[in-house]
Amino acid sequence: MDFHLTHDRATETEISAIDSELGAPESGWSGGERHMENEGHVAVSGAPPRDLLLPVLHAIQRRVGWISPGAINYVASRMDLPPAEIYGVASFYAMFSLAPRPTVVAHVCDDIACLIRGAGSTCEQLEKKLGPAGAPDSSGNATWLRSPCLGLCERAPAAHVLAAGETHREKILAPATPDSILSALHRIASDQPAAEEIAHEASDLRQSLPQSGTPQLRLLRRVGNTNPASIEDYQRTGGYEALKRAIDFGPERIVREVIDSRLMGRGGAAFPTGKKWESLQLARKPGATHYVVCNADESEPGTFKDRVIMEGDPFAILEGMAIAALAVGAAKGFIYVRGEYPHAAETLARAINEARTRGFLGRSILGSALEFDVELRSGAGAYICGEETALFNSIEGFRGEPRNKPPFPTQAGLFRKPTLVNNVETLINIPEIILNGGAAYARTGTAQSSGARLFCLSGNIQRPGVYEMPFGITLKDLIAAAGGVGGTGRLQAVLLGGAAGSFLSPAELDIQLSFEGTRAAGATLGSGAVIVLDDSVDMKEFLLRIARFFHEETCGQCVPCRVGTERQQELLHRLAKRRPIGSPAQEITLLKDMAQAMRDASICGLGQTASSAILSATERWNLFQ
Repeated sequence: MDFHLTHDRATETEISAIDSELGAPESGWSGGERHMENEGHVAVSGAPPRDLLLPVLHAIQRRVGWISPGAINYVASRMDLPPAEIYGVASFYAMFSLAPRPTVVAHVCDDIACLIRGAGSTCEQLEKKLGPAGAPDSSGNATWLRSPCLGLCERAPAAHVLAAGETHREKILAPATPDSILSALHRIASDQPAAEEIAHEASDLRQSLPQSGTPQLRLLRRVGNTNPASIEDYQRTGGYEALKRAIDFGPERIVREVIDSRLMGRGGAAFPTGKKWESLQLARKPGATHYVVCNADESEPGTFKDRVIMEGDPFAILEGMAIAALAVGAAKGFIYVRGEYPHAAETLARAINEARTRGFLGRSILGSALEFDVELRSGAGAYICGEETALFNSIEGFRGEPRNKPPFPTQAGLFRKPTLVNNVETLINIPEIILNGGAAYARTGTAQSSGARLFCLSGNIQRPGVYEMPFGITLKDLIAAAGGVGGTGRLQAVLLGGAAGSFLSPAELDIQLSFEGTRAAGATLGSGAVIVLDDSVDMKEFLLRIARFFHEETCGQCVPCRVGTERQQELLHRLAKRRPIGSPAQEITLLKDMAQAMRDASICGLGQTASSAILSATERWNLFQ
């Protein structure tokens, strides 16, 4: 793709899709008809803001099924951007296609949680019946692709069917079978969708929440028990009482309560939430622009808690964001939802509109001086965008590559303005802290890990789902609460923290699930993923899938990660095929050296943790000798 426009022209369908996001062009300078009687004498309005680029690319993909050179040229004219930059952004995301393909595509997850539950066999059968991944079926209207984690691990194996067209359709299949995938492809490709395929259907969230209805739940008490679209239901169960109290408290008292709570960020980095809020508050200047961003790009394999909250309790997220905005002086917020969560995005969009209509977003919230509104952005299939600075770049319309730090987001974040970033689980703790007090909140959990934690159990477990447990519970007790080991019933390993986490052996189940407990054991809680493997799982195949995940998801910006993840995958393949360079022991030594280089020199956490799970497995089991 060149820096100047080629002769490729957008179709009327593509133009319509792009204009639906940007509005009709006003002049020849912005892709419309030229009117020299005016344009030759006066300046015409400027280009749309660049942060609309991702929504525009989504609009093209949803309408046509791929992004053509002609469409890129028209976007370039409309947004006054070089086509090469638009191509660079579009090519960064897995959910966008820059080559023609059928309008109906089934994305079939073969990542680690689905791999345990038979995704490999599902893909083999699809290949026999439909042909290789990416190849059109006999009708030419449908195809299938292998996909990384879809965040449906508790109902694995999973598939996500998308159908481009004037009426864009999506269907989640979980658990998915070859027959259900083929049936969905046939019905949608034949333009005969079943009634439930017209809209993004909600799953029965109680299936994802085995504890549903139990009295000890606080963070999850509404999920599956109230209507997530009803703000009245939310208020009837105590919703927005915390925001009212926060307005009375004022910014300083809010931050003090959050500090007293000792709440640690739930996104994986475990940074003290109150300290983050305080640093932004201290930098606050009259009239300065600040932002609050909810990181809902939950892409760690084995993790699905944020999806369950977004689908089941969206107003809790909005209330937490509003309290955060009041504390740090922000008038604008963004929620960045991973692209594989269509129903979560739809639920949040309805909640935002309802909250705005009812006066809980916008100007003079609850009659106070608080002014705060929220925009929704959908990602497009990039694990790296869970890293906060990559997320900023994605919202701004650039490739989702991480930035060097410092400066930190509280100094220069979204649009280079001071920005507060918290993930979904962190934000829904805020109303609880404001209502009950920070000190009372800190009495739950352990000395260094206060409150409750949401754990995502999947794999060979009897009752997979999201579990709300106080910090300090042992891994053994957590597995018992989920009904014990499923499958063969014989435990082989537990992967704690997802693909970027650590393996634990059956002898290590007494580990305390807290930040200090896992740290002492050389493990990490990470995103709260707990993937249970029985003795039928091929550990070599499992490690190869983790290596492939990181190789595919690296953004490629820094050499240690770009080259290291590729060499790591090659090394594991050599070991699996019993073709080491030298001896297996020498290869493991090389693997450790590469891992150290990636930890020391990678820009962000992806490269720094890409070898964590693999090394922890080689330390506990003699897999490649």
